[in-house]
Amino acid sequence: MKRLRTTGVMGALLCLATCLGGTWLVPAAAQKPNIVIILADDLGYGDLGCYGHPTIRTPHLDRMAAEGMRFTDFYSAAEVCTPSRAALLTGRYPVRSGMAHDQFRVLRNRSVGHLPQDEITLPEGLKAAGYATGMVGKWHLGVWSINPEGHPRKHGFGSFFGLPHSNDMDPTPAAPKGAPGRPDQDPGWWNAPLYRNEEIVAQPADQTKLTRLYTEEAQRFIRDHKRQPFFLYFAHSFPHVPLFASDRFRGTSRRGLYGDVVEELDWSVGQILETLRKEGLAKNTLVFFTSDNGPWLIMNQQGGSAGLLREGKGSTWEGGMRVPGIAWWPGRIKPGTVNAGLACMMDLFPTALNLGGAKVPDDRVIDGVDLRETLLTGSPSPRKSLFYYRGTKLFAARDGHWKLHLSTQKGYGQPKPDVHEPPLLFDLFSDPGETFNVATNHQNVVTTLFKEIETHRATVVPVVSQLESVQPAPAPR
Repeated sequence: MKRLRTTGVMGALLCLATCLGGTWLVPAAAQKPNIVIILADDLGYGDLGCYGHPTIRTPHLDRMAAEGMRFTDFYSAAEVCTPSRAALLTGRYPVRSGMAHDQFRVLRNRSVGHLPQDEITLPEGLKAAGYATGMVGKWHLGVWSINPEGHPRKHGFGSFFGLPHSNDMDPTPAAPKGAPGRPDQDPGWWNAPLYRNEEIVAQPADQTKLTRLYTEEAQRFIRDHKRQPFFLYFAHSFPHVPLFASDRFRGTSRRGLYGDVVEELDWSVGQILETLRKEGLAKNTLVFFTSDNGPWLIMNQQGGSAGLLREGKGSTWEGGMRVPGIAWWPGRIKPGTVNAGLACMMDLFPTALNLGGAKVPDDRVIDGVDLRETLLTGSPSPRKSLFYYRGTKLFAARDGHWKLHLSTQKGYGQPKPDVHEPPLLFDLFSDPGETFNVATNHQNVVTTLFKEIETHRATVVPVVSQLESVQPAPAPR
């Protein structure tokens, strides 16, 4: 049974409390902030101009960072998309909800399982606090054509426009081997269904128009709900392969097709921010941009870059889970802030609920921490540690600038993990690329991290994985 409550007196009292400079931690009830989360798919830590990419032009995201806060140590909660998205919407490590598996790493196109109904999601919490809730883009937390309980509207969203899963998961018989990673894409290789709520509006979706269609839908949602607080979850399908860009952007980036796609995504972010400005909503809207995991390196030029970080998508090395994180809220977040504190996408769950005057669930473990003071006053992040899972297995842990690896494994192409006894230890301040193992010189740090791992493991209760069961495909006629 889901228990959703909103804060009344508590929210009002917090409205009275101000920090230095007169910034309110929680706006008054009539001024509940709008909240927009924009999630890229497989975007690498090094793929944006403001994160150092030399040839991909991202002026709108660069401006967003210049007008807001850019995190240097922001993390997804998993190394691939289904568990990552579950964690974002629940504020919990995906191992707690059953949205992780050691063999089947994401939900497949005929999966029966879905985000469990007893998980309390961010849109459910905000909806109970009076918010309009909408989702645009890629879901990948349930296949409602197989099991209707997996639909976004069963998990707190009032409206949905987008794809049920990744854009490569509905190939046609014409798709050749290796089709997702090819630069010479043929629309005839893909049969992705585009939905509005429960109805298919196009199949196959024209993926060259997908970013524009998503953007227009997100703008429409903002305009339609501008007179009440709203939560918009805008989850792009790109730059996950297969890559498609519109005619306006195709062939315009020095980085090739991947750059075209990212630059169109950047345009989309600019359109959302400009819509908020034009509608007079910018000063009452928190926008957060991030990615579900690191870049898919085995896709070669059709995949992105983790910059100086090691490895990419599918891995618990830094490149698999450290991602861009940019927060924007004019008049609330100090412009040009670079935050080197530890933060994670799970932190958006309690942060958004508290900003919206909603109750953070107290009947379960919530792994996210409240970042309001960090965002609004520039104070240090309250997050001190992070645990890196691959499926249901804990591979690594970070405390401060120290990271301990119990096991390591490439994202793809390495059948079994390397188990490290003794474990590897890296100082991420001096060695963000995880090159120099310093465990022998810091045994006290190793001991401390082992204790933190055991304390964390004691809070994890085994649950049935939602990623295992599939409905058999119908027999050929």
